[in-house]
Amino acid sequence: MADVTFQEEPVTLLGEDISEGDKAPDFTVLSNDLKEVSLEDYKGKVKLIAAVPSVDTGVCSEETKRFNEEADKLDNVQVLTISMDLPFAQGRWCAANGVKKLDTLSDHRDADFGEKYGVLIKELRLLARAVFVVDSENIVKHVEYVSEVTNYPDFDKALAAAKEAE
Repeated sequence: MADVTFQEEPVTLLGEDISEGDKAPDFTVLSNDLKEVSLEDYKGKVKLIAAVPSVDTGVCSEETKRFNEEADKLDNVQVLTISMDLPFAQGRWCAANGVKKLDTLSDHRDADFGEKYGVLIKELRLLARAVFVVDSENIVKHVEYVSEVTNYPDFDKALAAAKEAE
Protein backbone atom coordinates (compact mmCIF):
# COMPACT_ATOMS: atom_id res chain seq x y z
CA MET A 1 0.00 0.00 0.00
CA ALA A 2 1.09 3.53 -0.74
CA ASP A 3 2.27 5.57 2.28
CA VAL A 4 -0.06 8.56 2.37
CA THR A 5 -0.64 11.33 4.87
CA PHE A 6 -3.48 13.82 5.27
CA GLN A 7 -2.37 17.08 6.88
CA GLU A 8 0.86 15.25 7.77
CA GLU A 9 -0.97 12.50 9.71
CA PRO A 10 -0.74 8.93 8.34
CA VAL A 11 -3.97 7.50 6.92
CA THR A 12 -5.02 3.99 5.96
CA LEU A 13 -5.90 3.38 2.32
CA LEU A 14 -8.36 0.58 1.63
CA GLY A 15 -8.19 -1.56 -1.48
CA GLU A 16 -5.37 -2.66 -3.73
CA ASP A 17 -2.62 -0.49 -5.17
CA ILE A 18 -2.72 -0.10 -8.93
CA SER A 19 0.54 -0.32 -10.87
CA GLU A 20 1.63 0.63 -14.36
CA GLY A 21 0.98 -2.26 -16.70
CA ASP A 22 -2.06 -3.51 -14.74
CA LYS A 23 -5.43 -3.99 -16.41
CA ALA A 24 -7.51 -1.12 -15.03
CA PRO A 25 -10.31 -2.44 -12.83
CA ASP A 26 -13.82 -1.54 -13.94
CA PHE A 27 -15.77 0.52 -11.43
CA THR A 28 -19.20 2.06 -10.97
CA VAL A 29 -19.70 5.68 -9.93
CA LEU A 30 -22.47 8.24 -10.41
CA SER A 31 -22.62 11.10 -12.89
CA ASN A 32 -23.94 14.51 -11.86
CA ASP A 33 -27.40 13.44 -13.11
CA LEU A 34 -27.29 10.26 -10.95
CA LYS A 35 -26.67 7.82 -13.82
CA GLU A 36 -24.31 4.92 -13.20
CA VAL A 37 -21.02 5.33 -15.06
CA SER A 38 -18.28 2.75 -15.46
CA LEU A 39 -14.86 2.56 -17.07
CA GLU A 40 -16.52 0.80 -20.01
CA ASP A 41 -18.49 3.99 -20.77
CA TYR A 42 -15.18 5.47 -22.00
CA LYS A 43 -14.26 2.48 -24.17
CA GLY A 44 -11.76 3.30 -26.92
CA LYS A 45 -10.53 6.48 -25.22
CA VAL A 46 -7.52 7.23 -23.08
CA LYS A 47 -8.66 8.10 -19.56
CA LEU A 48 -6.88 10.53 -17.24
CA ILE A 49 -8.50 9.80 -13.88
CA ALA A 50 -7.90 12.20 -11.01
CA ALA A 51 -9.06 11.06 -7.57
CA VAL A 52 -9.56 13.96 -5.15
CA PRO A 53 -11.00 14.32 -1.63
CA SER A 54 -13.51 17.08 -2.54
CA VAL A 55 -13.80 19.47 -5.50
CA ASP A 56 -15.03 22.06 -3.01
CA THR A 57 -11.62 22.52 -1.35
CA GLY A 58 -8.73 24.71 -2.49
CA VAL A 59 -6.21 22.20 -3.86
CA CYS A 60 -8.87 19.93 -5.39
CA SER A 61 -10.61 22.88 -6.98
CA GLU A 62 -7.40 24.22 -8.54
CA GLU A 63 -6.37 20.72 -9.69
CA THR A 64 -9.72 20.12 -11.36
CA LYS A 65 -9.67 23.54 -13.06
CA ARG A 66 -6.14 22.85 -14.34
CA PHE A 67 -7.10 19.45 -15.79
CA ASN A 68 -10.21 21.07 -17.32
CA GLU A 69 -7.97 23.61 -19.11
CA GLU A 70 -5.55 20.92 -20.27
CA ALA A 71 -8.36 18.71 -21.61
CA ASP A 72 -8.62 20.97 -24.68
CA LYS A 73 -5.03 20.11 -25.64
CA LEU A 74 -5.58 16.35 -25.56
CA ASP A 75 -6.93 14.22 -28.42
CA ASN A 76 -8.99 11.12 -27.63
CA VAL A 77 -8.43 11.61 -23.89
CA GLN A 78 -11.32 11.82 -21.46
CA VAL A 79 -10.46 13.51 -18.17
CA LEU A 80 -12.39 12.23 -15.15
CA THR A 81 -12.34 13.70 -11.66
CA ILE A 82 -13.72 11.32 -9.04
CA SER A 83 -14.52 12.29 -5.45
CA MET A 84 -16.87 11.36 -2.65
CA ASP A 85 -18.80 14.61 -3.16
CA LEU A 86 -22.50 14.24 -3.85
CA PRO A 87 -23.33 14.45 -7.56
CA PHE A 88 -25.44 17.57 -6.96
CA ALA A 89 -22.54 19.36 -5.29
CA GLN A 90 -20.21 18.38 -8.14
CA GLY A 91 -22.68 19.74 -10.67
CA ARG A 92 -23.04 23.05 -8.81
CA TRP A 93 -19.27 23.35 -8.45
CA CYS A 94 -18.73 22.71 -12.19
CA ALA A 95 -21.37 25.31 -13.12
CA ALA A 96 -19.91 27.89 -10.74
CA ASN A 97 -16.36 27.31 -12.05
CA GLY A 98 -17.02 26.91 -15.77
CA VAL A 99 -15.76 23.32 -15.80
CA LYS A 100 -17.19 21.68 -18.93
CA LYS A 101 -14.36 19.71 -20.52
CA LEU A 102 -14.06 16.90 -17.98
CA ASP A 103 -16.49 14.62 -16.18
CA THR A 104 -16.89 14.89 -12.42
CA LEU A 105 -18.07 11.60 -10.99
CA SER A 106 -19.20 10.66 -7.49
CA ASP A 107 -18.04 7.57 -5.59
CA HIS A 108 -20.16 8.42 -2.53
CA ARG A 109 -22.69 5.60 -2.89
CA ASP A 110 -20.50 2.50 -2.90
CA ALA A 111 -16.86 3.67 -2.74
CA ASP A 112 -16.37 1.19 -5.60
CA PHE A 113 -13.70 3.23 -7.36
CA GLY A 114 -11.95 4.08 -4.10
CA GLU A 115 -11.59 0.45 -3.06
CA LYS A 116 -10.67 -0.90 -6.51
CA TYR A 117 -7.99 1.77 -7.02
CA GLY A 118 -6.64 1.77 -3.45
CA VAL A 119 -7.52 5.40 -2.68
CA LEU A 120 -10.31 5.11 -0.09
CA ILE A 121 -9.14 6.74 3.16
CA LYS A 122 -10.51 4.52 5.94
CA GLU A 123 -10.47 7.20 8.64
CA LEU A 124 -12.26 9.89 6.60
CA ARG A 125 -14.24 8.02 3.91
CA LEU A 126 -12.72 10.38 1.37
CA LEU A 127 -10.55 9.56 -1.62
CA ALA A 128 -6.83 10.18 -1.43
CA ARG A 129 -5.31 12.33 -4.17
CA ALA A 130 -4.08 10.17 -7.03
CA VAL A 131 -3.83 10.25 -10.82
CA PHE A 132 -4.16 7.29 -13.16
CA VAL A 133 -3.71 7.28 -16.92
CA VAL A 134 -5.42 4.36 -18.62
CA ASP A 135 -4.98 3.72 -22.35
CA SER A 136 -7.72 2.87 -24.84
CA GLU A 137 -7.23 -0.85 -24.10
CA ASN A 138 -7.68 -0.19 -20.35
CA ILE A 139 -4.03 -0.78 -19.49
CA VAL A 140 -2.66 1.51 -16.76
CA LYS A 141 0.13 3.68 -18.19
CA HIS A 142 0.75 6.07 -15.28
CA VAL A 143 0.05 6.02 -11.55
CA GLU A 144 0.70 8.64 -8.91
CA TYR A 145 -0.49 8.23 -5.34
CA VAL A 146 0.25 11.70 -3.95
CA SER A 147 2.07 11.11 -0.67
CA GLU A 148 0.48 14.12 1.11
CA VAL A 149 -3.21 14.44 0.22
CA THR A 150 -3.11 18.24 0.51
CA ASN A 151 -0.39 18.53 -2.19
CA TYR A 152 -0.87 18.75 -5.96
CA PRO A 153 -0.12 15.82 -8.24
CA ASP A 154 2.64 16.05 -10.85
CA PHE A 155 0.58 17.60 -13.65
CA ASP A 156 3.38 17.43 -16.21
CA LYS A 157 3.98 13.69 -15.77
CA ALA A 158 0.26 12.87 -15.89
CA LEU A 159 -0.32 14.99 -19.00
CA ALA A 160 2.77 13.58 -20.74
CA ALA A 161 1.55 10.04 -20.02
CA ALA A 162 -1.91 10.89 -21.39
CA LYS A 163 -0.41 12.36 -24.58
CA GLU A 164 1.87 9.35 -25.01
CA ALA A 165 -1.10 6.99 -24.60
CA GLU A 166 -3.21 8.81 -27.24
